[in-house]
Amino acid sequence: MAGRDPSRSWSRRGWIAAAGAAGVAGVGALLYAQAPGFWHHYFREMRRPVAPPPLRPRPERWPDRGLHAAWLGHATVLLKIEGFTVLLDPIFSVRAGINVGPITLGIKRLVEPALRIRELPRVDLIVLSHAHMDHIDLPSLRRLERRHTTVVTASKTSDLVRVKRYRAVHEVGWGDRVRVGPATVLGFEVNHWGARMRTDHYRGYNGYLIEVGRYRVIFGGDTAITDSFARLRSSRRVDLAVMPIGTYNPWIRRHCTPEQAWKMTNDAGAEFLLPVHHQTFPLGREPAGEPLERLYRAAGNQAGRIALSRIGEEFHLS
Repeated sequence: MAGRDPSRSWSRRGWIAAAGAAGVAGVGALLYAQAPGFWHHYFREMRRPVAPPPLRPRPERWPDRGLHAAWLGHATVLLKIEGFTVLLDPIFSVRAGINVGPITLGIKRLVEPALRIRELPRVDLIVLSHAHMDHIDLPSLRRLERRHTTVVTASKTSDLVRVKRYRAVHEVGWGDRVRVGPATVLGFEVNHWGARMRTDHYRGYNGYLIEVGRYRVIFGGDTAITDSFARLRSSRRVDLAVMPIGTYNPWIRRHCTPEQAWKMTNDAGAEFLLPVHHQTFPLGREPAGEPLERLYRAAGNQAGRIALSRIGEEFHLS
């Protein structure tokens, strides 16, 4: 979330990016200089409650056969594929941003996660798309550390993870493939950027193709329009594409519109689309419900291929 974005305007997303760019030592001075706008927004959000999720999934009821998914909020999705459990871009914190002591300077959630960390089943694999603070959330990753859990992350981002507290941590670049238990994970190029701070523009950023048994799942991470998804198409069907649909206004150069997400899903030959990156954090200027409304219009008479629409909703395929 924080980092060098081409559009540089001071906005909901921009003040978080600026805090990251300054680094912890410079945060105080930065906020003092920007005090009126920053503190007005920060204290207004402090008063705003975080809504409960509309639904709560029951993964303990999911069988070990088939493909099962639940959207927990933002880009966080819980998957169970042939009994193998995968967690995508986990963020369970109230705010996404930079941590200064006990305070997190960042944007506040609109809706609570559909599950708390203690309610998750055993997680076999965590997949991290890129280092932005709404995708690699350090407090969440600290609480998810388990000796039986493996992490797959983008190139040059493993320093953000306490490697020895997981079973293994694999960095994956574009075209790299790694095997984790029954799963094969392929990293591919997306149209985004990976810097967490202004000085770490060397960090990678990925989409992923995850294969377990007969099932194939695409995780688009964050991306603007790109032909990379078309290059994933093959004679083997993609069962589910987890695709971002929000934060395109004003960040269109690095985030796709719902119509573009639908196109890229079709380019990849995916049967179902699970839309993420909307309804959870107020990162863009578009109204909270607009991305989903536009996605359904784009899908038209194929709207049944949209796997779910509400935080906490479940999807099942067998």
